[in-house]
Amino acid sequence: MTKKLLVILGPTAVGKSGFAIEKARQLHSPVINCDSRQIFRELKIGVARPSDQQLAAVKHYLIATHSIEDHYTAGLFELEALALLEELFKTHDTLVMAGGSGFYIDALCSGLDDFPPADLEIRERLMQQMEGEGLESLQRELERLDPDTYNSIDISNRQRVVRALEVTLATGRPFSSFKTSPAKERPFEIEKIGLRRNRESLYARIDARVDEMMSDGLEAEARSLLQYRDLPALNTVGYKELFGYFDGEYPLEEAVRLIKRNSRHYAKKQMTYWRRDSSINWIDLD
Repeated sequence: MTKKLLVILGPTAVGKSGFAIEKARQLHSPVINCDSRQIFRELKIGVARPSDQQLAAVKHYLIATHSIEDHYTAGLFELEALALLEELFKTHDTLVMAGGSGFYIDALCSGLDDFPPADLEIRERLMQQMEGEGLESLQRELERLDPDTYNSIDISNRQRVVRALEVTLATGRPFSSFKTSPAKERPFEIEKIGLRRNRESLYARIDARVDEMMSDGLEAEARSLLQYRDLPALNTVGYKELFGYFDGEYPLEEAVRLIKRNSRHYAKKQMTYWRRDSSINWIDLD
């Protein structure tokens, strides 16, 4: 019998966890996490990790398995997830995966292209440019040289912007051009279900989630992670805005407003990223 991986994807706050758990219960499957931040054990409230009740409803994998101090990439996720699937498919015909990290989903479903090795000289120059002129100068350069990448990645993520520019400048080819190789064959069928809502409904859910996070103690969680603020895992909506509040740049109310605004921007980026994937079957939850 053909094995199948059911991938539940969609923008932040759309309702992936609840939908995936219900599917998993119907199919007698665990839920495999495909969110790049829920992998880290130190991050809980700010990454909307499933609640204790949800985690108890079905078995979950790849949640809180690594430290924020670990070097973790989509390539490592691909290897870990494939090994896990091989093991779980021994006792399951269908498995459920859920998450909103498009790059991680692509890594598992299609494999990653072989990007050129790091060019440390170019990277150092870009880091100096960012230090002197700000991240915005690199964002503008990326938009000019590779608009496809600019419109598909989180441009507030410094590492991703620098890496995309580094590859583009070192090879003379846009970073996005390395993502065109044929997908790797997987020994199982893949079905992608995308969840979406109308903009007003999704934005209202995002705002409500941020308010709930603050009530659940997001400020205290962010403060406990302040010493790690320069790690890539903490360059995440919800934490970086509170770090600005801790630095005295603005009041707490403004930090909350920025978290809501940036979460909405992130949701829009996620949907833009997935529009290029014609294999996704979309469900309108409204």
